[in-house]
Amino acid sequence: MAAEGAGAQERSGTAYRVVDHIVGHLASVGVTHIFGVDGANIEDLYDAAYFRSDLTAVLAKHEFSAAVMADGYSRAGKGFGVVAATSGGGSLNLIPGLGEALASRVPVLALVGQAPMPLDGRGSFQDTSGCNGSLNAEDLFGAISVFCERVTKATDIVDALPRAIAAARTGGPAVLLLPKNIQQETITRPEQHRNGHQPAQRQVGNPHPLVRALRRARGPVTIVAGEQVARDDARVELERLRAVLRARVACVPDAKDVAGIPGLGSSSALGVTGVIGHPGAVEALASSAVCLLVGTRLPVMARAGLDDVLTPSRTYSIGSAAPYLPCTHVQTEDLRESLTQLTRALTGHGRPLGVRVPDRVPHTELAPPRCADDGIRYREAMAELDRVLPDGANIVVDAGNTGAAAVHYLPVRRDGRFVVALGMGGMGYSFGAGIGMAFARPRERTVIISGDGSFYMHGLELHTAIQYRLPVTVVLFNNNAHAMCVTREQLYYRDLYSYNRFTPSRLGAGLAAMFPGLVSTDVTDIDRLPAALATAMHTDGPAVVSVECSADEIPPFVPFLTAIHAAAQECQPPCQPTEQEDTINVPASA
Repeated sequence: MAAEGAGAQERSGTAYRVVDHIVGHLASVGVTHIFGVDGANIEDLYDAAYFRSDLTAVLAKHEFSAAVMADGYSRAGKGFGVVAATSGGGSLNLIPGLGEALASRVPVLALVGQAPMPLDGRGSFQDTSGCNGSLNAEDLFGAISVFCERVTKATDIVDALPRAIAAARTGGPAVLLLPKNIQQETITRPEQHRNGHQPAQRQVGNPHPLVRALRRARGPVTIVAGEQVARDDARVELERLRAVLRARVACVPDAKDVAGIPGLGSSSALGVTGVIGHPGAVEALASSAVCLLVGTRLPVMARAGLDDVLTPSRTYSIGSAAPYLPCTHVQTEDLRESLTQLTRALTGHGRPLGVRVPDRVPHTELAPPRCADDGIRYREAMAELDRVLPDGANIVVDAGNTGAAAVHYLPVRRDGRFVVALGMGGMGYSFGAGIGMAFARPRERTVIISGDGSFYMHGLELHTAIQYRLPVTVVLFNNNAHAMCVTREQLYYRDLYSYNRFTPSRLGAGLAAMFPGLVSTDVTDIDRLPAALATAMHTDGPAVVSVECSADEIPPFVPFLTAIHAAAQECQPPCQPTEQEDTINVPASA
C-alpha cells in the first residue's frame, strides 16, 4: 500500500522521492531500460519506473540473467546497462554477472536494494549493512566493481548517481546500495539533473611513441584489436588507421565484431587470436615489422601462442589499460579520439613510407580430428548458420565446446554484433545477454548460440524473451553433456569415467510443450537443419532450434589439439594435465 500511495503522489506531482530522482536522471542520460528482479527492498524503484513513459523496467527471472542483460545491452552500443535487484539472496545473485562486467570492462550500473537503515545490525531479514556481524555488502560489491557506495542520506543521491555513472563509463560495474527507507524519502526536485547528457572528461593519450615507431617500420604492420574498440565505438576509426598502414587485423575472441566484418577491412582480416584462434594470425604477427595492440590487455585466452612472437622491441599498445605482456603502451580512455589523432599524424607528409602489404593474407582454421559418433558436426552446423544469418544479425555465444566452435567458424554479420563472455566465462551468460542485446537492437534478429549444459543453468530466461516477444533465435547444441569437461576427462584422465554426461533429452520438443505457441524443434540430421534455421529466423518473436550433436567431438580449442598431437607422437593416451595445458605457451596450430 505504501508503494501505491507514493506512486500516486508522484503522478500528481506532490512528492519527489529518491527513486523518482534515480529514474528521472537515468532517462535524462539516455537509459531506456532497467533490467532486474523485483522484491520488497527494490519495489519502490519499479514503482517510480512505472510512471515514466521513456523508461521500461524489464522483469527477468533470475538476477544473474538480469545483470548480463545489462551487460549485453551495454555491449550492443547503448552506453551502459542498468540492473536492479533486491536485498539478500537477490543481490548476491548479481555477483557472477557483475564479475563478468568487471573482468571484461563492460559499463554496468547496479542499483541494489537494502533493508531499512533503522534495522541495521538488529537482526533484520536480509541485513547486509555490515553492522553487528551482518554481511557487509559494501565490502562484497566493492571487490567486484569500479565504484561502490552505500547511500545513507537521501540528498546524497544527487551527487552519488552521476559519480557512479561516470565510473561505470570508464569500463566496469558501478554499484549503489540503496536502503529501502532512503529510496522512499522525498528530496527537493533539482532544477535540472546534474551532468545531463554531458559525458565525463576522459583521458586522451599522446600517440607520439606509436607515430615514431610506425614511421620507422620497414615491412608489414599487424593490428590486434580488442574489446575497447567496441566499448568506445571506434570501429570506423580503427579501419581508417588500418587503411593508412595497409595493415592486417586480428581480433581477440571477445572482440570478433570490431574488424573483419564485410565492408570493414575484411580483405585484411586474419581472424581470432588465442586458444580458439586461427593459426594464420600467429604467422602474420611473427612476420610483422610492428605489432600494434589496440584496446586489449591480451589475456591468456587471447594471447596463447603469441608470447614468442610479440617481442617488446616491436610490440606497441594503445588503450585504457596496459597489456599483460611488456611493450610500449599509450594510455587512453577514448580510442575514437586517439585513433583519429594517430591516423592524422600518419597521413600526408607524416605517412609511413616503409610499410608494405603482405603478399598474402592467410585464412586458416584449426583442424580437430574427425568424430565418428552420430550427430551434427559443429563445422557443418556453423556453415548452415552462416548461410541463413542476414546482415545486421547479432550473435551472442555461450561458453564451452559450442562457444569455441562459434567463435572459430562463424563469421560476423555486416552491421551486427558478436558477443562472447570471456572475462569470467560464466555458463548461461548468452541467454540474458542475448535478451539485453535484443532490447537494445530490436530491429535486428539476435541469435543465441548455447550448449545444453548452459541451457540447464539459465536457459529458462527464454521465458522473458517470450513475454516481451523479442526477435530472438536460440540455437541449442544438445550433446547431453558438459562436453568440454567430457573432453578433459578423455584427454587428461584416461577416459576411465565421466561425471559430465547427462540423461538424454529433447530440448526442442520439451520447450514447445512447455511454452504453447513457441516455435521450437529438434534437428537430428544436417539435411533438416537449413529449413529449421530459416523458419526460426523468420518467426515473429522467439524461436528455438535444438541441434543434436556429440559430446565426443573435439572442438577447435588449441590446448586440446596440442594434447592430442602430443599423445599421437608418444603413441599413448594422455593420462594427466600437461604442463602446457594451462600456460600461455601453447602453440596455435594443429
